Amino acid sequence: MTPYTLKQAAELLQSKKISAVELATEYLNAIDVRNPAINGYITLDKELTLAEAQAADERIAQGNASALTGVPIAYKDIFCQQNWRSACSSKMLDNFVSPYTATVVQNLLNEGMVTLGRTNMDEFAMGSTNETSFYGATKNPWNLDNVPGGSSGGSAAVVAARLAPAALGSDTGGSIRQPASHCGITGIKPTYGTVSRFGMVAYASSFDQAGPMAQTAEDCALLLNAMASFDPKDSTSLEREREDYTRDLNRPLTGLKIGLPKEYFGSGNSADVQTALQNTIDLLKAQGAELVDVSLPQTELSIPAYYVLASAEASTNLSRYDGVRYGHRAARFGDLEEMYSNTRAEGFGSEVKRRIMIGTYVLSHGYYDAYYLKAQKLRRMVANDFQTAFAQCDLILAPTAPTAAPKLGELNNDPVQAYLSDIYTIAVNLAGLPALTLPAGFSAEKMPIGVQLIGNYFSEAKILGAAHQIQQHSDWHTHAPE
Repeated sequence: MTPYTLKQAAELLQSKKISAVELATEYLNAIDVRNPAINGYITLDKELTLAEAQAADERIAQGNASALTGVPIAYKDIFCQQNWRSACSSKMLDNFVSPYTATVVQNLLNEGMVTLGRTNMDEFAMGSTNETSFYGATKNPWNLDNVPGGSSGGSAAVVAARLAPAALGSDTGGSIRQPASHCGITGIKPTYGTVSRFGMVAYASSFDQAGPMAQTAEDCALLLNAMASFDPKDSTSLEREREDYTRDLNRPLTGLKIGLPKEYFGSGNSADVQTALQNTIDLLKAQGAELVDVSLPQTELSIPAYYVLASAEASTNLSRYDGVRYGHRAARFGDLEEMYSNTRAEGFGSEVKRRIMIGTYVLSHGYYDAYYLKAQKLRRMVANDFQTAFAQCDLILAPTAPTAAPKLGELNNDPVQAYLSDIYTIAVNLAGLPALTLPAGFSAEKMPIGVQLIGNYFSEAKILGAAHQIQQHSDWHTHAPE
């Protein structure tokens, strides 16, 4: 076991109690032992990893290291990195080795962080259980019969299993927060546009956002400091002054107003989730926070609005995979049209095909106004609900998922039920808000349960500070799978 938090690993490196090569080797050895059962990593290259670690040691020796130099990190398979296979866990890109590096990955490489490997995910980030991957399902390290959540399930699983001190994920409709909840770790989705999307394989461009996943809120803050930047290569990147996301970590909770949306505390939650929420409420009260009731009336409409819009964008984004320029190409075809159809039929899995078909339908002539345009109007209504709520509170407390992690295969034959499991995360993406999941308890079956803290635009430091204070007065985040 390699139980270091990101901060602990950084301190060991800075004090020269361990070298970057030794630390990377320790993680690689642990991965060799534990990853086959979990299937969290799908691409490893020890030569590349140790070369990065050696370069980090040289920086440390020369005295020009940053706070994160030499710290290992894992990347969700959605992020391109030069000389690494970036397959998005799809047969369509199984043979794609990226010729360039995503901006967010480059930012971390510039800090001297060391790449451990690429983590498993739902194919093209479409799924909530990490079972749609071309490379097979990732198992939850707390119980190998359960899913880790998705689509960043591989990243969540390797952090929970202590096979990486931190990992990068992406969040389109909850894909950082939901697996963080199911695996008992911390993960934050920043405000849309805060982290560059250049080099991150697109699913739904107006929703996708990269974010850090780690054991603690403090670790996430340290990572976000390095990740966030304006990027002229990304048209949706926000040009803002750099900020210190660790600045509120030591701010007490006294006087902080926490909103409790009545729509999120209903009978749809399991008893274990309700208990975790009450545990968090009791802790917040004890630390001087003020609890206020708020309402988010469009909550139930967020799921249909999201799946119309996200599927429409997926249909457009995935049209580039046609067997002509890169990626998989069918071996047998008669003419160009058949080459297109055979390539896409072979290269995409069933969930990706389902969302492409839905998206193509809602964008088609005669249905655009009835579905796509109406969903855009609902999106604005959801965003307005949050602004009304934030006039009454600083942050919103909510469940991340209505239950703990389901069993493998439990939702395979019921995609609608799988979509409904994202009811508490999707609205945040529709509005483009930041939100964080942190551990808050365990189910009767000893599976982790997380809760969400949702903030207004650009309130990441406030969210991370509140989460850190909760973790200073609880120990749910310190538990690891046996």
